[in-house]
Amino acid sequence: MKKLAIAFSMLSFTAIFAQKVSDYQYISLAEKFEGFKESNYGLDKALIKSLNSKKYIVLPANRNEWPAAAMQNPCNVLLADVENDSGMLRNKVIVKFKDCNNKVIATQKGASSIKEFEAGFQDALKQAMTTIPTSVPVENSLVQSSVSNNSMPEMTTREVVLEDTKPASGAEMYTNQNIKFQKIKLNDKQFILADKSSTPFATFTATTRNDIFRVKLQNGSDTIAYLENGNIVIELPVSDNSYMKQTFKKD
Repeated sequence: MKKLAIAFSMLSFTAIFAQKVSDYQYISLAEKFEGFKESNYGLDKALIKSLNSKKYIVLPANRNEWPAAAMQNPCNVLLADVENDSGMLRNKVIVKFKDCNNKVIATQKGASSIKEFEAGFQDALKQAMTTIPTSVPVENSLVQSSVSNNSMPEMTTREVVLEDTKPASGAEMYTNQNIKFQKIKLNDKQFILADKSSTPFATFTATTRNDIFRVKLQNGSDTIAYLENGNIVIELPVSDNSYMKQTFKKD
């Protein structure tokens, strides 16, 4: 039995901070890197490549293109920013990672003696990213500070005892934005979608219509879902009080 908590060259490095970075899977990039006026010298592409090599998923700038798991819980997403910290003799950068409350949880510094800007800044970034560990994501509570512009409800938690949720032969699997979810039946009227770490994404409750469900999302929000060509479609609430269609395709 498994018990699941359904809860809707120059380098400075601080190990406790970097470990927190590895708790995340999703990273979004700052719209503009601080201190770079006309060009960021390819640092955005270099940062994406470095993060991808460590199993992080870099999200697109358009939030409407984010996967459902990131969209409904922005506290599962870190913001990465690169600052120009250059002096007279070296190209230097500071890489900062911020959580959903705009709190800096990790700062990495790198420097390069390469004089040419593009090569030098990219080498400095490479040094800064050397000790960032591989992503080993955990679920982060959706609790944003009161100063946030888009405050979200605090999650409530209840416990449900389920059988081991490793995908069994014949298990129903669904995919959203390349992320796989398993359908787990709770009883005749309820089921959940859980990700590969067995974290429930949403709880579905049957209605009087076979193809429509009431849904309790991980962050505590309520919405609806329906079946469409064998797929599960959730109307996911977004920050402007509208809804976005998220399709979980049956494998």
